[in-house]
Amino acid sequence: MIFAKIDYINLLPFYIFLKKELKNPAYRAALEHKKGVPSKINEDFRKFRVEAAFISSIFSPRFECTRLGIVAKKEIRSVIVCPGENRNDKDSNTSNVLAKILNVKGEVLIGDKALKRFHSSSKCLDLAGIWYDKYSLPFVFARFCFRKDRKLYTKLAEKFLNTKIKIPRYILKRYAKKSGLSEKEIREYLKLIDYKIDKKGEISLKKFIFLSKKFR
Repeated sequence: MIFAKIDYINLLPFYIFLKKELKNPAYRAALEHKKGVPSKINEDFRKFRVEAAFISSIFSPRFECTRLGIVAKKEIRSVIVCPGENRNDKDSNTSNVLAKILNVKGEVLIGDKALKRFHSSSKCLDLAGIWYDKYSLPFVFARFCFRKDRKLYTKLAEKFLNTKIKIPRYILKRYAKKSGLSEKEIREYLKLIDYKIDKKGEISLKKFIFLSKKFR
């Protein structure tokens, strides 16, 4: 089992779950070693440096994936476009294209830095919210995919989707300090995310992949 880790708040529940599931200390150590931003994880996954990872939706159709993903029910707050010159976020693949599809101009920001910016500026636009207003669909930002052991990773994904995760207070405090957000802001943010790609999520994903062809 070789996982890649995107160390963003939106995947905090999954990694709390995963650490309990990984009994082998070597697997836990590898999880901390193989981590990075989404664009880097996509590349590591493509080159088979890791067996399983959350990879960007735009990158996922060519691989085998589970029903587990990062899904914005409506708004997301951590994928935004702020006033300024048009600029992609180098950490992203999906969100840069999403901004182009929605014709939203400005600086694209993703992840914890975007979430902090969202709370400090009322002028930034939430891309998932705009997508929902336009299509009445949730937006799927990433999918949990694998390069081998289909049965193993599918079972793991289903177990997570059927497990209620409680985030310990000390971990919340650690992430609050690291991100510059309050514990309340982190809790509210996590309520915006669903991890199951349901029928509406599948429809939304197919629509995004179709619309993205124009910008690749």
